[in-house]
Amino acid sequence: MRADAFDSAQDRPVDVAQGRPWREAPEYLALFAPRTHRDAYRTYRSPLGLEETLRALLTESGGEQPAGAWEVQAVTPFEAFGRTGSYNRWQLAGLYGSRRVRVARGPRLDQGYAESWTLVAPYPDPALRRLEPGTLIIVLRIPPV
Repeated sequence: MRADAFDSAQDRPVDVAQGRPWREAPEYLALFAPRTHRDAYRTYRSPLGLEETLRALLTESGGEQPAGAWEVQAVTPFEAFGRTGSYNRWQLAGLYGSRRVRVARGPRLDQGYAESWTLVAPYPDPALRRLEPGTLIIVLRIPPV
C-alpha cells in the first residue's frame, strides 16, 4: 500500500470540509495502530456521541450492511483497542476502571478500497490521562487485490 494512500483529496475517507462531523487525529495512530502496518490506518475524532457519529456515517454510506455490522456493544478497553498498539495497557485499564467502552464496528467500501471502521466512545486523550466525550474513529484501509 502507498504511504500516501489517504493524502489526496479523492482518497481521503473522511473530511470536515466535506461536511462530515469528524477530523483527522493522527496522534492516536502510534497508540492504537500496529507499527508494521500503520500506514494503512487513519484515526479521527468526532465531537458527536457514538450513535450520532454512526448515524452520520451510515447516512453517507447508504446501502445494505452485513448482519451484525455497526451494532453498538459494551466491551472491555482491550477488546475495543486491541493489543497491537503501543499504548500502556495498565494505564488504559486504570483510566476506564470498571467502566465498559462502547464500540461499533463495520465495513465500508470506498473507491475500490475495503475499509474496516471502529467507533469508540468515550475515548482516552492521547496521554491516557482522561476520557474524552465524543467518538474516536479508527479506520483500516485495505487496497484492492
